[in-house]
Amino acid sequence: MSQDISVDILIIGTGIAGALAGAKLAQKGLKVAFLESGKRIDRSDAVQTFWNATIKVPESAYPNDLTAPHPLTHRIGDYYQQIGPEDFKSTYIKVVGGTTWHWLGTTLRNVPADFKLNTLYGHAVDWPLDYASLEPFYLAAEQEIGVSGDSDDDLGSPRSGAFPMPMIPQTYLDKQFAKALEESQYHVRPTPQGRNSVTRDDRPECCGNGSCIPVCPIQAKYDATVHLDQAEAAGAVIYDQTTATRLNLGADGQIASVDFRRADGSTGTVKGKVVVVAAHAIETPRLLLNSAQEGAANGIANSSDQVGRNLMDHPSKLSWAETPEPVWPYRGPLSTSGIENLRDGDFRKIRAAFRIEIGNDGHNWPTGAPLSTATDLVKQGLRGAELDAAIKKTTSRHIRLTSLVEQSPEATNRVTLDPNKRDANGMPLPRIHYDYSDYTRAGLDAAEEAHNEVFAALGATNVNHAKDIKGAGHIIGTVRMGTDASNAVVDCDLRSFNHRNLFLLGSGTFPTSATANPTLTIAALSLRAVDAIAATVK
Repeated sequence: MSQDISVDILIIGTGIAGALAGAKLAQKGLKVAFLESGKRIDRSDAVQTFWNATIKVPESAYPNDLTAPHPLTHRIGDYYQQIGPEDFKSTYIKVVGGTTWHWLGTTLRNVPADFKLNTLYGHAVDWPLDYASLEPFYLAAEQEIGVSGDSDDDLGSPRSGAFPMPMIPQTYLDKQFAKALEESQYHVRPTPQGRNSVTRDDRPECCGNGSCIPVCPIQAKYDATVHLDQAEAAGAVIYDQTTATRLNLGADGQIASVDFRRADGSTGTVKGKVVVVAAHAIETPRLLLNSAQEGAANGIANSSDQVGRNLMDHPSKLSWAETPEPVWPYRGPLSTSGIENLRDGDFRKIRAAFRIEIGNDGHNWPTGAPLSTATDLVKQGLRGAELDAAIKKTTSRHIRLTSLVEQSPEATNRVTLDPNKRDANGMPLPRIHYDYSDYTRAGLDAAEEAHNEVFAALGATNVNHAKDIKGAGHIIGTVRMGTDASNAVVDCDLRSFNHRNLFLLGSGTFPTSATANPTLTIAALSLRAVDAIAATVK
């Protein structure tokens, strides 16, 4: 890449937000280029790397290069410079295709009340758009990703059309939960998923591999390379191992150019009539803040002082137990059902809502089972047929619940730049101040109570609750959308209030976290922004 490169649209980041928008914009005949810090990934290599990894965390299938560094679950403090009082625990990866390589695949919509939390319950803030205005884009996003779901059950989010594919079948374990909870307040339903239940778009149907996190070995699960391939077919260019380091203002207050650094140490500048930053809710504010300059003393797009603020996740209550009879976990996608009818109600005036994910992965997340189970039984002196029988008896009864809890947007939960530590590209590492509000903690307490009730209905024993609060891998907030430039970073089209040719895509723009896994809403908002981006070019 040379300094005289000029495109209609420059997109920074190749995750689902940038990939989906980039494909649609390139298909309109616009000249699109992507900058991506990470490498292109070979799927078979990623699978082999995962198999060989000693520590099998979500990032274990992928590189963590000096010029494309990212946080690691088991060494979170290497990258995040945490200043407490709580640690932020969710991670992401930097590769072509982004974190969709290791997402779970859950594709839930927000419920209508999620967009009006302040109006309805006097808590947090409202979104600058409502469910009805986003619903057509939810439907389009489901078609683009390829979502399998039960079209007869809207899960509280009214639909104007059907899912493109039938639902992924519920597991035997799911059905035992549903049977035990049939007369209770807990309604077990199949979860919409971004994975094929039938062959579609040259991708095979799910065959039940249990490695959705960190990698689907056959690409039955969607990842953003699907739309990157479409973008390249339409003429877009992807510059991998190329990190955007600074956005430069022109005399007119618009983004005139972007500086970058390649993995080989060379540098340059690229110009775009429109610049789209789709680099996730940590890296986007990091880049904007690192671009402080004359005319933007607090960083690009930051006249409101909201860039980096309101960092959220879905703080998670993790619980596990054993059923009296076998339910046969450790088979199929990691989760195929959940309890979704707890996501809204008047209780939101005093505590956070949550959804309950039912795991097919037994005790793997909390304890490392079934391997840890076998190790424990060997330590007890069991061998041979006796050991085999004990492993089967124990592991066949493992169950796991995780509640994803709504988190309050708090201005003090924020990403800033570390004053001392820099990465190999010369960019300051992200410094994070993070905590949970009383509202969020009350939701976590209610989730534990719900887990106890569910376990009791199944007659479960050996009930355990994780002592610490887990991260869901959902990084939300930091460049929120709104109607007022004094307290938001972008408008409902995801355009910067400060710079007309700058758009910010991704979950960083969410004003509140809601309880749905964020990927489908990211995709819907990105599709909604396409026309505004294209019009700005012209």
